[in-house]
Amino acid sequence: MNVPFRWDLVTPDHLGSLLDDVATPEVAYLTELARCTGKVLARGGNGDLVFVGRSLDSMFDLLGGALEGTGHVLARLPLSFPRRYEYSRQEVLRAREVLADLGITPASLARRSRPVTFVDVVSSGSTYKSLFTLLDDWIAEERETWPVIRLKLRFVGVTVEEDTSPNTWRWQQHADWTRRLPAASVVNVSLDAAIWSYFGDRQQKVTKSFGTRGWIEGARETERDERTRKALAEAVRLVELGRTKQVRRMIARAIDGEPALSEPWLRTLRSTLS
Repeated sequence: MNVPFRWDLVTPDHLGSLLDDVATPEVAYLTELARCTGKVLARGGNGDLVFVGRSLDSMFDLLGGALEGTGHVLARLPLSFPRRYEYSRQEVLRAREVLADLGITPASLARRSRPVTFVDVVSSGSTYKSLFTLLDDWIAEERETWPVIRLKLRFVGVTVEEDTSPNTWRWQQHADWTRRLPAASVVNVSLDAAIWSYFGDRQQKVTKSFGTRGWIEGARETERDERTRKALAEAVRLVELGRTKQVRRMIARAIDGEPALSEPWLRTLRSTLS
């Protein structure tokens, strides 16, 4: 399917001279991103991480470097969901094509050994509601076994960091669909508010947004203007940083204290990163 093009930055030889005159960017948010990344790994339930949309491309890139050669699966689901929950049949079928291209279908979910863990920034949870509804309808249509599939789906929401209290508003507590999954399958990781806003609202992305119009008409061509090349340089830098021992250890340290560290898969991952 025609989805937005994005360079493979883990093996970026094909970038050619695209970044020759672009300065190497500073990554002021690196420490906080590494901390958040470690928490996402720890709370992901040993699932294959699928980053929804473009908001957390920087985490995807950092992990692309940090997990290189470990066998861990990372993927991007380029779909951008509007704030509505009704889709035309054509839109539904196109979205299913994108999911199927990533190996995410009702049949594969029922038979896979590891969960699929979706990761995205979350405010109200509307994107996750749309994605869950899309999958739920597809599973019912294909008559696959929901009691099995519900154990193969996980959702990690990266939320704005705030003071916690019994009265803190948590998006998943106000979403009916989350009650159909095990409680541990819908979790949050906090991120500094300014950095959350940068990733979700202000950061120049390498690719174009891929909303429902693009699902039908196809993706627009990737631009190569100055802003896009600077964004590409930032992404390449994050992959490079992810490969360094310093950053891998920062991610590993963020895993310390997580309840899942009692499980062999996370101990092994932490050891690999250290």
